[in-house]
Amino acid sequence: MPIKIDNFDKQILSILQRDGRISNVELADAVHLSESACLRRVRALEDDGLIDSFVALLDQKKVGLTDTVFVHIVLKREEKSELVAFEEAVKNIPEILECYLMTGEFDYLLHLVVANMADFERLHNESLTQLPGVSRVNSSFAIRTVQKTTELPLS
Repeated sequence: MPIKIDNFDKQILSILQRDGRISNVELADAVHLSESACLRRVRALEDDGLIDSFVALLDQKKVGLTDTVFVHIVLKREEKSELVAFEEAVKNIPEILECYLMTGEFDYLLHLVVANMADFERLHNESLTQLPGVSRVNSSFAIRTVQKTTELPLS
C-alpha cells in the first residue's frame, strides 16, 4: 500500500534519487525548508521505508562487466517448492542483478552482467542450467543501453 507523501517529500525524494550524497543544508535550501525540518522529513521517509537505502552506482563497463544479458527461464513445474528452491539458488549468483517471477510464456526473467561471451558461456553451463527445476533457458544480449535509470517517477 502506497504511503501518502506531500510535495515537500516528493521534492526531497526526487533530489535524493539524483544525488544521494547531497548535504542536508543543500537539500533544505533546494526544497525551501529549514535544515531541521528537512532532516526530520528525510528521517521519517527512511523510517517509513520510502527510502530503502543509499548506495553507490558503479559504472558497469569500467568494472569490466561489458555485456548485459536478459535470460528467460522456464521451469519444469510451477510448484511452490520448485519456485522457492529456484529463487533461493538465484540469490547465490552474483552476476544476476535482478530476477522477476513473470506471467506469460516463461516463468522468470533474469537481468545479468558478464565480462564477455566466454564469461556468459561459463555462467550458462555452470550456473543457469544447473538451477533447480530449470527446463529451458533462453538468452538475449543487449546491443546497447538506450535508457537506464534508478529514479522512480513521483507524481
